[in-house]
Amino acid sequence: MKVKPFSLILATMLALSACSPDHTPNRAELSDKVSQDGEMKGEDLAFGKYKVPITLRIGFSIPNEAGRLAQGDNYDDNPWSRYFQSKTGIQVVHSWQVRNEGDAYRYKLDVSITENDLPDAMVVDRQQLRALVDRDMLADMTEVFPKYASPLVKAMYDSSQGRATRDATFGGRLMALPNIAVEADSPSLVWVRQDWLDKLKLPAPTTLNDIAAIAKAFIEQDPDGNGKSDTVGIPVDKVIVWGARPNMNGLDSVFGAYRSFPKNWLKDRKGNIYYGSVAPETKQALGMLAGWYKAGIIDPEFALRQDPNEPIADNKAGIFFGPWYAPSGPLRESVKKDMAAEWKAFAAPLDNSGKFVTHMAPITDRYLVVRKGYPNPEAVVRLLNQFTQYERVDSYIANYGSDMDPALQALKTYKEANHVQPRHYYPFDLLLDYTDSVQRSYKAVLEVMEGRNQLDKLAPQYQSSYKNMIIDREHPKKNLDAWVSAHARAYGAKVIVDTPMDKVYSEFYGLTTTMETRWAALEKLEKETFLQIIIGSAPLDSFDSFVQQWNQLGGETITKEIQKSVDR
Repeated sequence: MKVKPFSLILATMLALSACSPDHTPNRAELSDKVSQDGEMKGEDLAFGKYKVPITLRIGFSIPNEAGRLAQGDNYDDNPWSRYFQSKTGIQVVHSWQVRNEGDAYRYKLDVSITENDLPDAMVVDRQQLRALVDRDMLADMTEVFPKYASPLVKAMYDSSQGRATRDATFGGRLMALPNIAVEADSPSLVWVRQDWLDKLKLPAPTTLNDIAAIAKAFIEQDPDGNGKSDTVGIPVDKVIVWGARPNMNGLDSVFGAYRSFPKNWLKDRKGNIYYGSVAPETKQALGMLAGWYKAGIIDPEFALRQDPNEPIADNKAGIFFGPWYAPSGPLRESVKKDMAAEWKAFAAPLDNSGKFVTHMAPITDRYLVVRKGYPNPEAVVRLLNQFTQYERVDSYIANYGSDMDPALQALKTYKEANHVQPRHYYPFDLLLDYTDSVQRSYKAVLEVMEGRNQLDKLAPQYQSSYKNMIIDREHPKKNLDAWVSAHARAYGAKVIVDTPMDKVYSEFYGLTTTMETRWAALEKLEKETFLQIIIGSAPLDSFDSFVQQWNQLGGETITKEIQKSVDR
């Protein structure tokens, strides 16, 4: 069998995708084949088994579920390690293990890099990747990846339009295999109690003024009908008010309405890099937020509150900012305590031009790398193929019983008996998915719900979502697990799918030389200044002195370093 060009493989995948919203290759398409002479050929390179077993040493982060493995099993010898070894002929050995607590894994890797004592493969962060590349310590994966990666893995990387692999490319060479962020997790929506809106005859929110009016009405007009003045405004997380990543109870959407992007590095029209936190638009957003706080629109106790979710869960707040999956957070408790609670998500606030603006999380933040000199770098790609297939295909086949593979059935039984998370025992903490996986899931399930597709043609990984939608439709809120899944998709994912969004990506996510020594102090200055402005303990014009001080303390130098990095 001749190796098919990558373009032909991709074209085949696209053709299959055209038949359904999300085609998942079945076991026949992703079979683990070896020719009679033991040599791997063509597409079988992705799932072929080594005729002579090989060893791969890795650094491993011990999961926080001690004692859940059955007696006789351990972190590098358990049902999943044995399963993947049986499929690949690769024995994974842990060079070292550290508990998954704080920065222990990162510190251990830093020491390994400094002492030039690397495992054969490991997962690193952005700064470690840069250090390893600069020291020429990594295997070049440019030819290895396209030759050995499975069609499924390639399609997942392709779903990012090349952004994921570009992030791991240096000097035109692919030096790592990145993880992939799910883009739907980035936008911060506004969640509102629809039953309170209906009771007070208020329209759905669109603008910042709408949101403020709703919060004010919920505070003053006794929406819960208990005759007490005990409802609060918008809960805010005092720890993460804004950021480079979306947050539950963050204010990213408010900043976005002003086209302000704190903690992100942007380019102006001339191509000059600037830091979003020191932009004039950010001062405007802070002024508005200070007005909200003074008027009680923002929860007056947010700076003192230990848990910002508490007023939401206790039904003392009826509006907050959060991601599409917010039902899996505080809304579950809200509905559990008040079955009348009807939460809906909206893409608001819009900016002055009527657009919903959102900054996007980095497309990747972890990288699977192979040390330079390891004789079988393709082994890492084959393992990635296997546990990506297991996570997305095989585990669903086992759960739904459409394949009687004894090995898969045994893994399912073991998982249920010991209450373990299989992914904690994969060789690498690098799960892949399509960047638009949430949209794919929602559209696929909706087609079946509306009778435009048949249930038996729904991909296995979407079966549970469909079943939860049916359970909650037939018995609303009787099964909270089903309600969480159904509501997140029927309202949160629906908004993501239906809303045209102006998506803004940061131009830089790493650390520069000056950032290594100055960034902590600059972040502290930023957080303290912004919070003081919002709660009114500092005037809005203190923002100007903050910008000046930020530049003097290293911000100006850092901006120049990032400009140089982006331009090269």
